[in-house]
Amino acid sequence: MDFRRISGLPPYVFTIIDGLKVEARRAGRDVVDLGFGNPDLPSPQIAVDKLAEAAHNTRNHRYSSSRGIPKLREAVAALYERRFGVVLDPEREILTTIGAKEGFSHLMWVLLQPGDTAIVPTPSYPIHIWGPYFAGASTLQVPMGDGDDGDGYIDRVMETWELGSPKPRAVVLSFPHNPTTSTVELADLQRLVDWARERDVALVHDLAYADMCFDGWQPPSILQCEGAKEVAVELYSLTKSFSMAGWRVAFMLGRTDVIAALQQLKSYLDYGTFQPIQIAATVTLNEAQDYPAELSAVYESRRNALVDGLARAGWDIHKPRGTMFAWARIPEPYREMGSIEFATHLIRECDVAVSPGVGFGTGGDGFVRFALIENEQRIAQAARSIRRGLTRLH
Repeated sequence: MDFRRISGLPPYVFTIIDGLKVEARRAGRDVVDLGFGNPDLPSPQIAVDKLAEAAHNTRNHRYSSSRGIPKLREAVAALYERRFGVVLDPEREILTTIGAKEGFSHLMWVLLQPGDTAIVPTPSYPIHIWGPYFAGASTLQVPMGDGDDGDGYIDRVMETWELGSPKPRAVVLSFPHNPTTSTVELADLQRLVDWARERDVALVHDLAYADMCFDGWQPPSILQCEGAKEVAVELYSLTKSFSMAGWRVAFMLGRTDVIAALQQLKSYLDYGTFQPIQIAATVTLNEAQDYPAELSAVYESRRNALVDGLARAGWDIHKPRGTMFAWARIPEPYREMGSIEFATHLIRECDVAVSPGVGFGTGGDGFVRFALIENEQRIAQAARSIRRGLTRLH
């Protein structure tokens, strides 16, 4: 049988490295896993306690609402007003999704159809590239760049749209960016919003790392821009901000007609996240407001341990201002290997697992991604192992 929706998907290259990691650990080797971006820090205790309490109430065992319970939508509206100074209508401008991946994927279904085109970054979080494809649309992939401003990514998006035929209906962006850690300032987002308003282009901003930021820098929300609600929607997730990855709680926010369209689609597809989880998420947003900053401080220390440790090993990499990752250009003596072979080399010679850059699109093949999912001591151990294992750096 021809499974047409997935027949064009490439092999999931991360499974190659995961298999090597498992093999090495079975052989008794101590592999430091800096590959999969799976948060290792615990969810807030108040979330766990409230979940347990709400789960014992049998009234919460029934179907919930696909749009999210009202108090949860009110809680995220309050967060946006505190954090960004953005006022949102919980009824018309906020929709709860079962994690950001689900929300983004189904958003593509309502924005795009066969024959349509979306602009997406490369390299990129894989669903940003493949979500439009699942909707039957095509993509124009714009190189992200690996500097703090994406090395002019916003300008390249505008140029790509002007040259595109047919004109792309949507632009996907995500800052701070996974995997490159590129960031953006509010003024650049305002330029993009102004441009999109003139052309009736839908902007989709995945703000997955809204609260994971370092050195005193604060990521902007696209909804802070004047006129943003006319063209933009934004995804905000509890996955990284509150270390609630497995809970699957996120939100689509902004442009009312897009929110309404996604809400209509989801009413046919799901009944929302398990209600005790929504209740626990509501309490967490309202009563654990300091938790994101506490998590961010931990990740900042881990970032410093990695960047400083690799520098001592002779591998100088960009110091990210946000995300839970570091994006590292493969050192010159090893660059011809490509990212899969080099990541394989790091496991076999250094006992360190990383993600090959090509897994995020062809634009990533000269890089590997480190995930800051081990403590500082383990990260320092990884850097020392790399120093010993990459002999050609010395």
